[in-house]
Amino acid sequence: MTTSTHARVRVPAQVYLLAAVIFCLGTSEFMIAGILEPISADLQVSIPQAGLLITGFAVGMIVGAPAMALLTLKLPRKATMIISIVAFSALHIVAALSPNYSILMVTRVLAAIACGGFWAVAAVHTTRIAPAEVHGRALASLVGGLTVANLIGVPVGTWVGTQFGWRATFWAVAIVTALAAVLIALTVRSATGERSGSSQHLPTLFKAEIQAFKGPRIWLALATTALFQASVFAAFSYFSPLLTQVAGISHDLVPGVLAAFGIGAFIGVVVGGRFADRNIFGNIVGSLIALAISLFALWLVAENGWAAIVMIVLVGASGFSIAGALNARVFQIATQAPTLAASVNTSAFNVGNAIGPALGAAVIALGWGFTAPVVVAIVLAVAALGVAAIAIRGERRFAADNVASASLDSVSLDSALLDTKPSGDDTKHSAIDASRCAD
Repeated sequence: MTTSTHARVRVPAQVYLLAAVIFCLGTSEFMIAGILEPISADLQVSIPQAGLLITGFAVGMIVGAPAMALLTLKLPRKATMIISIVAFSALHIVAALSPNYSILMVTRVLAAIACGGFWAVAAVHTTRIAPAEVHGRALASLVGGLTVANLIGVPVGTWVGTQFGWRATFWAVAIVTALAAVLIALTVRSATGERSGSSQHLPTLFKAEIQAFKGPRIWLALATTALFQASVFAAFSYFSPLLTQVAGISHDLVPGVLAAFGIGAFIGVVVGGRFADRNIFGNIVGSLIALAISLFALWLVAENGWAAIVMIVLVGASGFSIAGALNARVFQIATQAPTLAASVNTSAFNVGNAIGPALGAAVIALGWGFTAPVVVAIVLAVAALGVAAIAIRGERRFAADNVASASLDSVSLDSALLDTKPSGDDTKHSAIDASRCAD
């Protein structure tokens, strides 16, 4: 009976709507890479300057996610998500109408802040509406939206930009996200027992949120997230020159290889989410080991075209299989007040997005070749594994302390009951008094 009940547990449909919204956000985040040249030509800036729009979005996500989390603590989560999406859509309209590069850059940073706010609150809402048995799978579904954005949204956005101009891409994102806001307003229900925050002062809410950051558990979780993400993007950012200049793959095949990487990542997200529901740390450790091995294998076969392609797909599958577990781990630590913790975890992902490519660029600049970023990625994956091992030891100590504390509480309670237990004479008198009352 228990087995059949467990088999019927499903991820709520609302989660897939939120994942679809994140697909739109992810498309916007990464589409700039495909339309750099049209933006550069239209706004009369260099391609490196246009590329800084990507950096601006990353910075907005790092700063904006925690800031939005704190500013919207007193708002219902549904309202926060709608406001974030409406703002995101409006900023894309302004971007489409931008007369110069400076205004476009401002819209990118502000859109990233709105994006970060939605990400954090959507993750919290997901853990509140999804059964505990499928938390890992539900959170992995959100990340799946981002993966599909890389697989489908970015190529489509690039095609729209090249066919109809880069501004058309921004108009398309604005329209789709506006529709998403309407769908959220009509279909998303508030979680059972959700706190609106209206009855509590903001300092009280902030104090509750900040509790999760006391002690090493959350910081180890965030460090694991940042190191993992840095590992993946240190390698991924330079797959194109690795394929063409080391593996000897034609430039025409590179988009197909990157699409295959995206398919591998999507499979990893789906499979990893199921493992996270069974054992979070098992998923984290297993994924990091698999990622390090896949990267090492890629380094070994980098000069063999087809073997390199296979290893790149495996890097995508092994790397992204950890995504659900990393998010679930944060909610495991910050159970009661997770909004700020979830937002900082979003920032940690983006810190990795910034650090990984920068380290990859540094070793290439040293003249170590296009396989060097893969070595950097291996080192970062091993470092993430080391941090996870420290976290596991700390978690065992934390669990042991909780058991000891519970035992002491139980002993204290037993002692109190013994101290208050009536004596034999008291019991006898009580029985006599009861008999008198009955008479």
